[in-house]
Amino acid sequence: MGDNLLLVAVISLISACQQGYYAKLVGSSRSKHKVMPPAVTGPPEFERTFRAQQNCVEFYPIFLVLLWTAGTFFYQEVAAAFGLLYIFARHMYFKGYVASSKGRIPGFYLSLISLFLLLFVALLGITNGLLKNYLDINILKTVKHIV
Repeated sequence: MGDNLLLVAVISLISACQQGYYAKLVGSSRSKHKVMPPAVTGPPEFERTFRAQQNCVEFYPIFLVLLWTAGTFFYQEVAAAFGLLYIFARHMYFKGYVASSKGRIPGFYLSLISLFLLLFVALLGITNGLLKNYLDINILKTVKHIV
């Protein structure tokens, strides 16, 4: 059961662990800089760590929806590869942001690229599903034969 989406599930679990790790880093930064909840302001180092984690949380639902949609309606291997790219990009983003606010930019752009790639293959897969179900046209099968 679930074999056809095993890779997508693995990527989801890895990304959940990443989110947990970032939350732990915020907690450690709170302790280090003596910023007690619910405060979200403090030394710049804490604020950058907090904002990096919050931005990752804000994008997380978008990532999960695109990952699972792409994995379900396109090829799970492609979705998993783009999901790994996103996880790597978020790591670059987080580390860069903690170091300096400008340091977040390369990771942010790479994460946007990976999200757009996931969106593209998700839309391609959904479009193929609609065409296959309603017009008996399978563009993915046609493309696979050409390649």
